[in-house]
Amino acid sequence: MMEIEKNYRMNSLFEFYGPLLTDKQHAYLALYYGDDYSLGEIATEFNVSRQAVYDNIRRTEASLEEYEKKLHLFANYQAQNEAVDALVGYVRTHYPDDKALSTLLERVADQTAK
Repeated sequence: MMEIEKNYRMNSLFEFYGPLLTDKQHAYLALYYGDDYSLGEIATEFNVSRQAVYDNIRRTEASLEEYEKKLHLFANYQAQNEAVDALVGYVRTHYPDDKALSTLLERVADQTAK
């Protein structure tokens, strides 16, 4: 997996499963993926070794992947967004003048974006 894809995935999983993490796990991942801190910067911030930070982040990544494997929240979210996008495209192509349908579809799209 490319680094950018991994960062996107970890940030997405963190959004869904962050509340399930310990305070330390949450802080390390927020700094590492959210604020782009280096391992050394996090180690200095928490007065621990760089290796301790690295190990904690890797274990936390594995935990996030395990949560997703069991709960599928992120995968379901992606599938729902893809379905809404397909529906929007279909309605715009086949029913461009139906204002009521467009309004209803906007409401659905707004709800899935949250």
